[in-house]
Amino acid sequence: MSPQTTPITDTPQDIDLVGRLIAPDGSRLPHPELDRHVADVDAAQLRDLHRDMVVLRRIDAEGFALQRQGQLGLWAPCQGQEAAQIGTARSLAPQDFVFPSYRETGVIYARGAEPADFVRTWRGEEGAAYDPDRLRCAPMQIIIGAQSLHAVGYAMGIQRDGTDEVSVAYFGDGATSQGDVSEAMVFASSYAAPVVFVCQNNHWAISEPVAVQSRYPIAGRAPAFGIPSMRVDGNDVLACLAAMRWALDHARSGKGPVFIEAVTYRMGPHTTADDPTRYRDPAELEAWRTRDPIARLEAFLMARGELDEAQIDAARSDADQAARAMRAACIGLVTRKPLAVFDGVYAEPHTGIERERDAYAAYLRSFDEEA
Repeated sequence: MSPQTTPITDTPQDIDLVGRLIAPDGSRLPHPELDRHVADVDAAQLRDLHRDMVVLRRIDAEGFALQRQGQLGLWAPCQGQEAAQIGTARSLAPQDFVFPSYRETGVIYARGAEPADFVRTWRGEEGAAYDPDRLRCAPMQIIIGAQSLHAVGYAMGIQRDGTDEVSVAYFGDGATSQGDVSEAMVFASSYAAPVVFVCQNNHWAISEPVAVQSRYPIAGRAPAFGIPSMRVDGNDVLACLAAMRWALDHARSGKGPVFIEAVTYRMGPHTTADDPTRYRDPAELEAWRTRDPIARLEAFLMARGELDEAQIDAARSDADQAARAMRAACIGLVTRKPLAVFDGVYAEPHTGIERERDAYAAYLRSFDEEA
């Protein structure tokens, strides 16, 4: 699919020009490239995707609340991006390996995260994240765009091992302005690595609008590296599912890397340390509310008699249960003693570590003396 090559702005009308299967009003739209990749998707599968998005939104809201209540140091909200994350992640095969940024809560949820896995990093507890091997997902990356290089390196390892895997890198529109992403695409293209780049263009890199970062659609950059790209409506979960299936088929069949730009919108702040009211027009936010990914799928299914209020209530009940489990896991985490940070650094005793331990112990004692 050829990427758009006309200048863009930062208005919701931009996504009228991308691949879409379900319109904001819930009507079904034909698409010659995307349709064939979701021909097998039935109402039951769509209800599962709806439930996933409802649960994810509730988990995200609970994470925000936990941070505000002092239980987490930080939280990176993903409200509004549920379709982009769930649609792409639910397309993955069990053996595929994901390299996420700090905002991909929905991706780790889809990969089987346990309640504590959502909060351990943001609480700063031992273990820092989750078991990457169990989830087939690297720890969330804070350094903007760095995971794109990790994903390509892993994909080159897949080539040498001869396994049936695909490596996937998730990042935002702001990351595409980092050199790491360009370097990753150079290596991926040069070595035909089986990697999928998923850019969630949520229109804001902290306070920087995408129109300032790029005058043309981000998907248009990939072909310059020899990488085919597709630009899809990131608030349409069915289109995201189809695009990711297309990309995975391409990469898994030995044809090399692929790039997806999922055009969506970050409804909340960049993180809980951000105040978007200082840089974002409230009218823009309201315009994007009309394109809500969950409401869109509900309208589509309800118009066909495939979803009713009882099923929606059941999804919300599941979401509340997930949030309660996450909260309990967060509050139940046991923080190690401060000096334990020096344990296990070396297999044998080390004088340098001992000096640092003693210095830190003295620093901690100074607070007791002040009291």
